[in-house]
Parts: sequence; C-alpha cells; structure tokens
Amino acid sequence: MPDFPYLTELRRRAAALPPMLVDGGLAALVLVLQLWPLLSRDNPAGGAWDRWGYAVVVASAVPLVWRRRAPVTALLCSLIPSGLYDLADEVADQPMWYGGLVALYTVALTSTRWVRWTVLAVTLGGGLLVVGSSETALRGSVQFVAAYAIGRAAASSRAHAAALEERAAQLAREREAEAERAAERERARIARDMHDILAHAVSVMVVQAEAGPVAVATQPARAVAAFDAIAAAGRDAMEQLRRLLNVLKEEAGPRGPQPTIAALPALADQLRAAGLRVDCSDMGDPRPLSPDTEVAAYRIVQEALTNIVKHAGATNAGLALTWQEDALMIDITDDGHGREPALPSGGNGLIGIRERAAACGGSAVAGPREDGPGFQVLVRLPLAAS
Repeated sequence: MPDFPYLTELRRRAAALPPMLVDGGLAALVLVLQLWPLLSRDNPAGGAWDRWGYAVVVASAVPLVWRRRAPVTALLCSLIPSGLYDLADEVADQPMWYGGLVALYTVALTSTRWVRWTVLAVTLGGGLLVVGSSETALRGSVQFVAAYAIGRAAASSRAHAAALEERAAQLAREREAEAERAAERERARIARDMHDILAHAVSVMVVQAEAGPVAVATQPARAVAAFDAIAAAGRDAMEQLRRLLNVLKEEAGPRGPQPTIAALPALADQLRAAGLRVDCSDMGDPRPLSPDTEVAAYRIVQEALTNIVKHAGATNAGLALTWQEDALMIDITDDGHGREPALPSGGNGLIGIRERAAACGGSAVAGPREDGPGFQVLVRLPLAAS
C-alpha cells in the first residue's frame, strides 16, 4: 500500500504529543460528533431538544479522557450512559456508539486476553438487550467486533515493531561487542609488535654499546662498526615503530609493508653486526603463506634471536626454515650456556612466540637442546589454503 510523506510526518508528530492531550482531543471529537445531531436538527415536535440528550452525550464522551489509564472503566462509563440515551422522547435520533467503539478499541489494544474476551462478551450482550430492533443490533455488533479486531491488529503491529527494535538493539550490542573484541585483539597485536621491535633493537644496541668502548683503543674499526650497528638498529626500530603507530591514527598516512620472511636475511645481518654468528638455511620448496602468517614468522624469529642476544651468552645461532607439504617449520637454536643478563627480562618472549603461532593456527615449543648445549625454539606454521 502506498505511503505518503505527509501522512508519515503527521503520524510521527501525533505520536510525539502527550497522551493526555491526544485523549482529550479524541474525547472532544466524539463529543462534537454526537452533539451535532442535537445542534443541527430541529425538534419535529417543536421547541428545544430534551436536556437529557445533551447530558448523556457529554457523559458518554468524557470517560475517553482516561481510556489509557483505566480502559475497562472508561468503556463501562461510556456504554452505560449511551444505553440510557433513548429514555427521553425529545432527543435527536442517532446511534450512541462512538465513545464505546473508541473505548473497546483501547481495551483490545492494551488488556489481557481474558479481560478482552469478557469485556467483548459483556458489550455485545448488553447491546443486544437495550437496542430496539434486530437491524440496529446487527449493525452495532458488527461495528463493535470491528473495533475489537482493529485494536488487536494494532497490538500485534506494535508487538512486532517492538520485537524488531529489540532485535536491532541486540544486533547493535553484538556489533559493538565484536568491535570491542576486535579492538582488543588489535591492541594486543600492536603491543606484541612494539615489544618485539623494541626488545630486538635495544638488545642489539646494548650489546654493541658494551663492546664499543672496549674496542676503541685497540680495534678502532670494530668500534666504528659497533656504533654503526647501534645507529642502524635505532633507525630500523624507529621506522618500524612509525609504521606501526600509523595504525593508531584516525587519518593515517601511507603505511609501509610489515616485515615478512623475505626480511629475515637483513635481520640476521643485524645480529651478525652485534657479534652473534647466525647460520641460515632453507630447505624444501617455498610455498604460499597467508599475510598474517608471513608477519608472524618474522616476529617469531626476531623474538627468538633477541632472546639469544639478551639471555643466552651464545656465540652461534642457527635459523632453519623447512618447507613441508602443509606447514613451514622454523627451528632457531643457539650454543649458549646462559649468562647474567645485561638487560631485564619482561618474561613475555616465549609467551609471545606461542601466542603468535597459535593465532595463525600453528604451534611452538621451546626448551634445552637435546643434541648439545644451548636452547631451541621449534615453530610450526600452517601454509595458506589453496
């Protein structure tokens, strides 16, 4: 059915009016409609209409003012005077149904099932007792049943609209909760990345800073190399942090790509500049990894090598990538015996490695090497679905 904008706006404005004002206006409208025959027609017998007619009309319309607060009472207070209208002879001939129809509609709209049915039965039965002809009884019964049906249809429509609003509100709450969970996951990811970047850079810088003063007097070239390594580690950390923090900006500028497996040789070079020998090997045919897994692989290797620099006291480290049919195996080993740490440990390195692997559907195990001194981190990351 077509809808017209001005009708929609009219309904919206009517719904915004105070209920007492609406009910008062409705009572006034019913009063005017039922007074109109008394005001517009002349008494065939001559003279004025009996005042009883005016009193009954007023008494049947006024109860509509409180139809929402007490619908059953308003209906009875409207119907009883209406049934007494014909007690006087000198009144205009008219049906006295308008107030009762409005009140019965309200009962059907707001009352419980047993109250509605009881009131409808009493209304129809009382109407059959007081009307003067079968034709009037039939016409009145049809109109009151129609008013009841319209009230029930309106109640169903309101209940459906309320259910839709509740469902929409529930979906909005679910979307808000999912957005909050996504934001929490993003914050956790950023925190892990910042930990990896800073831990790696600071570890390299501290190791080089410790070695630089020793080499200044006897090995100037080595001292210069140490300071160059410190500067390179700082610049790389700044670049990665700048790229990462752009994610937090509302209007972030162009973002550089996150480091992936392709950047592992450069990472190994940084550690070699810090005095740790890193042997890299790659076995099998490289296969596609998802973008998240690519970044996770780099961060896992970065964290494991950083732990070696900070805590192992090692001189050699091994990084082996093995490409299998369904996974990439990453094996990081060292020959350290542990040392008094030059840097404090946050205690999150191995935890972060396991979390990153699990987030990609993989796994990670870590512990002392079985084939000699040192430590081993073994990670399995699944390949991208083809």
